[in-house]
Amino acid sequence: MLPPMNLAEMLAALRTNPELEAVPQEDLTWLIDHAQFDDYAPGDMVFSPGQPTDDLIIVLRGEFKVYFERNGQRQELNEMGAGSITGLLPYSRMKTTSGNGQALTASTVMRLHKSHFSEMICYHHALTEVLVHQMTSRIRAFTTMQQQNDKLASLGKLSAGLAHELNNPAAAVVRSSGALKKHLQNVPDKFKKIMHLRVTDAQTDVVNNVIFRRLENVGKLNKTLLERTALEDELADWMDERGFDDAFEWAETLAEFDFSIDDLQEINEAVPDEGLASVIGWVVSNLITEKMVNEIGDASKRISDLVQSVKEYTHMDRSNDKQPTDMLSGLRSTITMLGHKVRANKVHIEEQILGDLPMVPAFPGEVNQVFTNIIDNALDAMESTGGTLKIKARQDGEFVKIDLTDSGTGIPQEILQKVFDPFFTTKEIGKGTGLGLDVVRQIMVQRHRGSVKVESRPGETTFFLCFPLN
Repeated sequence: MLPPMNLAEMLAALRTNPELEAVPQEDLTWLIDHAQFDDYAPGDMVFSPGQPTDDLIIVLRGEFKVYFERNGQRQELNEMGAGSITGLLPYSRMKTTSGNGQALTASTVMRLHKSHFSEMICYHHALTEVLVHQMTSRIRAFTTMQQQNDKLASLGKLSAGLAHELNNPAAAVVRSSGALKKHLQNVPDKFKKIMHLRVTDAQTDVVNNVIFRRLENVGKLNKTLLERTALEDELADWMDERGFDDAFEWAETLAEFDFSIDDLQEINEAVPDEGLASVIGWVVSNLITEKMVNEIGDASKRISDLVQSVKEYTHMDRSNDKQPTDMLSGLRSTITMLGHKVRANKVHIEEQILGDLPMVPAFPGEVNQVFTNIIDNALDAMESTGGTLKIKARQDGEFVKIDLTDSGTGIPQEILQKVFDPFFTTKEIGKGTGLGLDVVRQIMVQRHRGSVKVESRPGETTFFLCFPLN
């Protein structure tokens, strides 16, 4: 047990807080006279989440740590030593405790019950002023922390989505490049067989023309799986009748490039029978090389497009000033960044763009943050059922208006007017900070002199965004 503290020791402990140092002694003496004092051993809990907050708490000696627990993980907020102020403060609307306070060492705290606040406010102005200032500082610090957490959570979602989006094309590049390397090891053997043939330039041109004709149609083929399987069977039978060892393997590649029996007949007419298998094998080898190069090219383009989407989303290569902004580009790059979630939730995107939209003077990065917060919430609302996200954009006089409508569960009418309030959230702990739509309101109203409204009923929630053109 700690020895009792006398008045001088208590006053000295209170004045270790720079804010309390200038408070008159009579105010601090009144505080001490009306408070109760509690001692704690190391590990004892001073407060825990959910407990009623009825007391102003000031640490007189010892040390405490304050932390939150979310999703089974502990997040340390700060440490409190002598002179630290916590708990209920004058004019605060706090009802219950949200964090944990645990003693690190043998400690003593003083508690002033809220029933004494009226007397303090009326007769001890200097003390009240310090405590009110403490409250505003705490709100500012907590808001900053929550905003940082919100940004980190959004960054985490986007990073996970981007990693997911990049994984497939990156894996395709690795897979195709490895297969291409292995395939090219067999090319010298096929080339050797071709070199043994005696063919004229005209015969070579026939084979080349057939290959180039089919390569020109790559990407334009629209055969069904049944039609393609039937074509493979035809090509395999034709080559099998002529004794080709790899007839069925080659047929798959030839069918992929839409080769027909007529194409093989054309090559057959130009090439001696004894060299036909070698020539067809050489053709197939070139087609496989072309296919793998195309796969690498497509995957690389996909990576390039994703990187471009990131640049457009973040506007990291542009200034931070207002600038003419393409709203549709921002919307589409946002959807690209959230593409993994769109597919995972089986959400269909519908666009209704009415006429040509003018450029809007805006802060592009902040506008994309608005789109991200609203669309991410919409995707969450359709997580279990799938659905449709409708994007409607048009010019209305001196404004550009964008409506974002989802077919999710909807927002109950009793909380519809609270969704833009700071820290209000309907998500479970760890899934939201309650700042997303507050940020949307600030960006739309304060930063862009626009407006944001919401209407909702089950199966249809619409956010109406209005951006001024001047």
